[in-house]
Amino acid sequence: MSEKVKKMVKITVDDRTIEAEEGAILLQVLLENGFEIPYYCYHEALGPDGNCRMCMVEIEGKKRPQISCDTFVEEGLIVRTDTENIRRVRRGILELQLVNHPVDCPVCDQAGECSLQDYYMEYGLYHGKVPKAEKLHFEKHLDLGRNVMLDQERCVLCKRCVRFTGNIVKTGELGVVERADHSHIATLPGRKLENGYAMNVVDLCPVGALTSKDFRFKQRVWFLTSTPSVCHGCATGCAIYIDHAKTKFEDDTIYRFRPRKNPDINGHFICDEGRLSYKALQENRLREARAESSSIGFEEAAAQMKKMVESWQGRIVVLADANLYIEELEMVQIFANRIGGKLHAPLDAYRDPAFEDAWLKSAMRAANAKGVERLGIDTSMPSSRGEVLLINFNHPAAGDVKARRQIDLLTHRPETFADLTLPIAAWSETSGTLVNEAGIEQRCEQALFPNDPVPTLMTWLEAWDLGERCLV
Repeated sequence: MSEKVKKMVKITVDDRTIEAEEGAILLQVLLENGFEIPYYCYHEALGPDGNCRMCMVEIEGKKRPQISCDTFVEEGLIVRTDTENIRRVRRGILELQLVNHPVDCPVCDQAGECSLQDYYMEYGLYHGKVPKAEKLHFEKHLDLGRNVMLDQERCVLCKRCVRFTGNIVKTGELGVVERADHSHIATLPGRKLENGYAMNVVDLCPVGALTSKDFRFKQRVWFLTSTPSVCHGCATGCAIYIDHAKTKFEDDTIYRFRPRKNPDINGHFICDEGRLSYKALQENRLREARAESSSIGFEEAAAQMKKMVESWQGRIVVLADANLYIEELEMVQIFANRIGGKLHAPLDAYRDPAFEDAWLKSAMRAANAKGVERLGIDTSMPSSRGEVLLINFNHPAAGDVKARRQIDLLTHRPETFADLTLPIAAWSETSGTLVNEAGIEQRCEQALFPNDPVPTLMTWLEAWDLGERCLV
């Protein structure tokens, strides 16, 4: 059966004619067309809820303002989004949100990316009518589970978190308890917020009520630079932002990963394990070249690598990590052909059925496994009798290959050093292309620029003059 053809209609918004799909949610259409509409409870992935009432607009023919998240587009609709009456209505609704809100913006992790702050400044509610001593008080610093903290006083009861746990992950840990101005978010009796996607409620929260234990009090958001990238935690290839900062007297440091909208892959969300994988990316990094247990300079290391390769010509096995970018894999492929080496990228080492679920987690824990297959690289484990030189480009199963001599090019310090161990930049410190398990290509730009960068994989291969494709 053919898909239903979308019917497009014309509506007028603030004297501007726009075209939209009939039956679409008006608020989403307004946002997509650049209109600034305040809202809390609506979210594109969660749909309308209609409880915050902030998204009021005037619609010609209606007696009173309407919430745009529960109004649907139809032919000839005439909408006004910024009249004095609408601003007065929004100020009144915002005042209700602020009545019992704590005055703790200076210490709140959401400061700088808080909808409540933005609307407070936009609508000019600078003088509170309720003295601080008379505000209602709720639980603060409430531990919801493994990764999330709740400050009930900051909550505006948008219920995004409740709808996420109830409708998206369907684990149902959160709910609204009590009534009227005593209503608050809480975990259900005997439950903890510990599903594998729990930290998404922190992103969904429009204020500072739900915060990440990991990010809490680590960095102010206005010091952070957000670089679009892709999670390397598995073959799903979720789109993310790498939030990092290079502050005075410190190196460029990652403080968090956040989901980046990609309708074709992860939508608006990522799993908690992928979100927290930035830690391992920065810990225990290899920074110096080593000949067995001795530290050596980079130039000496490059010379030793070339000498070892020349002396073992024709008896070389090359292993390539399936997390390397396409451009890096191509250069390793050219390098292996140039030196007469047999190139392998064994994929069984990355399979983890225990990690897999029915949503975003893949059992294949290599970000570019599909890229390896696309390039025609042998994905089996090499069979060797030991009279070979092994050149390992960061593959985790190198220890299973029997070799007489070994050169490791690694991002992290190993338990034991090979005959020659060379440091290489991590994926966040270089750029390239990944192919996820669905065959979708995604470009990753370099996020981190360390004060003392280690060479990239491409830099180590420049000694073989492999051509312009070394540049990414």
